[in-house]
Amino acid sequence: MTDHYRFILPEEQIPQAWYNINPDMPVDIGPVIDPKTMQPATFDYLAELFPRRFLEENVSNERWIEIPRPVRDLYRIWRPSPLVRAHRLEKALDTPAHIYYKFEGASPVGSHKPNTAIPQAFYAKEEGVKSMVTETGAGQWGSALSMACNFFGIDCDVFMVRVSYNQKPFRRVVMESYGAHVVPSPSDKTEYGRKLLRENPEHLGNLGIAISESLEVVMKSKGAVKYSLGSGLGVVLMHQTVVGLEAQKQFEMAGEYPDILVGCIGGGSNFSGFTFPFLGDNLTKGIKTRIIAVEPVACPSVTKGLYTFDYVDSGEMGPIAKVYTLGHDFMPPAIHAGGLRLHFMAQHVSALYNHGDIECVAVGQESTFQAASQFLKAEGFIPAPESAHAVKVAIDEAIRCREEGVKKVIGFNFSGHGLLDLAAYDAYNHGTLPDTSYPAAEVAEALKNLPKIEL
Repeated sequence: MTDHYRFILPEEQIPQAWYNINPDMPVDIGPVIDPKTMQPATFDYLAELFPRRFLEENVSNERWIEIPRPVRDLYRIWRPSPLVRAHRLEKALDTPAHIYYKFEGASPVGSHKPNTAIPQAFYAKEEGVKSMVTETGAGQWGSALSMACNFFGIDCDVFMVRVSYNQKPFRRVVMESYGAHVVPSPSDKTEYGRKLLRENPEHLGNLGIAISESLEVVMKSKGAVKYSLGSGLGVVLMHQTVVGLEAQKQFEMAGEYPDILVGCIGGGSNFSGFTFPFLGDNLTKGIKTRIIAVEPVACPSVTKGLYTFDYVDSGEMGPIAKVYTLGHDFMPPAIHAGGLRLHFMAQHVSALYNHGDIECVAVGQESTFQAASQFLKAEGFIPAPESAHAVKVAIDEAIRCREEGVKKVIGFNFSGHGLLDLAAYDAYNHGTLPDTSYPAAEVAEALKNLPKIEL
């Protein structure tokens, strides 16, 4: 069936359980640390921030976690998503490689993010929560949680990183259309935000700052508000495995198995969701699929960061975890891939990279948009700037196949469409999109303020 374009599963084959990689992890990811005690965090401490059922899933060692029926019913709005054979791109590249992409841009908000927003809002509703708060970079996650909260009748507040708030105004419109309240971060709504604005009224913000503002709201609410996280935490990565589980069935339909899998990484959610079911096969069945994570050179937490304990937020309010980090004080350049401007990488992804189970590369902004332009001219779909990082490396691997004269099966996660990112494409098309480089001095300065953990 390799001459087909689209491999589509019926609704009945939406996964009934998420794949939990915890029991198959080849290395311990380390504890989460309470910033007040500097000791491993208790369940009760974390339950002040998150719904309890969400946390129970996070620490579970069961390989399969059943997806609640109300969640699966909402998944049916856009799932299963297609796996597409990129025949036209293959021809344009003159490569013997077979290239496939999992199209997560089919969701109502245009990305993979609702795969975890829906269960998080559902668990909050179960617990009687009336209001949720979160951060968002490019706006994909904020849009997803806004939609999910709307479905379950929960109020939603979103701190959107100011540079993306300015770059992507229509993302704000999407969130507000679902009923969410959106403010640029840093904001005047929190003590931490006001402090930063006093120091710099033109502060562009980053995800670490927006996380801090969200956590401050939760901590001052005395239990009335719960925090929702779009990436980084293990349970969030697990919710996204519906992507990879569907892809496994679809590759079977195509009569092929991937030699190489590629996904972009900011916090790790879409990459993990797409690759972890296949990585589970690597770890338990001896399969040798290469799994490549792609990050921007402007915010290269894995390829240039330290593997150590750090705060998940810039204001030192939230938990501390052992991760690859650029330092919680790091301020990344204002690249258009706002969802990848996070100073740290998920614990699971960090541990797997450190152990040698996955690869990681960093690519520049201009070369990423060059690849995105090549893809959209061949396949028609406009990738989100984040997803374009995966496109770039998938194309690089396909060109390597051409140069070496070998056929390989390459799959990548098209984690979201770029129809609300057209300012970036306009800049690229008119030659005004700056390339980016590794901000070594800024990273070195940020790494001076890492927490001291003695367990």
